[in-house]
Amino acid sequence: MTTRTRPRRTEPREVRRQQLIDATIASIAQHGMSGTTMATVTRLANLSSGIVAFHFQSKENLLVETLLSLAREHREVWRAAYDDAALAPEAKLWAFVAAHFHPSVCERPKLSVWFAFFGDAQLRRLYRERLGEIDEERWQEAKRLCRALQEEGGYEGLDPMDIAKSLEGLYDGLWLNMMIHPEEFTAEDAKRQVLQFLARTFPRHFDPERPPDPERPE
Repeated sequence: MTTRTRPRRTEPREVRRQQLIDATIASIAQHGMSGTTMATVTRLANLSSGIVAFHFQSKENLLVETLLSLAREHREVWRAAYDDAALAPEAKLWAFVAAHFHPSVCERPKLSVWFAFFGDAQLRRLYRERLGEIDEERWQEAKRLCRALQEEGGYEGLDPMDIAKSLEGLYDGLWLNMMIHPEEFTAEDAKRQVLQFLARTFPRHFDPERPPDPERPE
């Protein structure tokens, strides 16, 4: 007797959720946070309003899950390189930089979502509550790498925490420039500016003309 395998029900559910998240990103990019509604999302997704309510229950949940999706995507990008045990500390730190400006992360519609959240007091609170763990992981690893470079290079007068904070500020500022002046600021421009900062800060580890190789020569 042949036993039939029941079709998986989780795959269509995840496909629908991702469709709605993608539509939410597009809606925020086109209409802003205040102009994004369940109706704009379902129209862009070409799905019924009941589908949104079924998967997310409320607009707030949909918005938070959209940002969580972007944060997890960003984490996957930097961890893919960072988890390589063969990488030197400077190459791992560069993996953070490259992740911020990776093509799948640094798209203008996705940047619109980040800045829309940053500009809304209630959503900022939800961001801290729901994404705090993801941010804290990246923050702690960045500080650890800055400390490792400071100690290895014997750089005096450098505070690893200050360097990590400066990097976070650079990422946000460059993202904003790319949002406002897309013709003048590209991802490559942004990475070049961060590389210049790192070369001035850790001159024995970073070349201002070239990102670090995955493995330093012996």
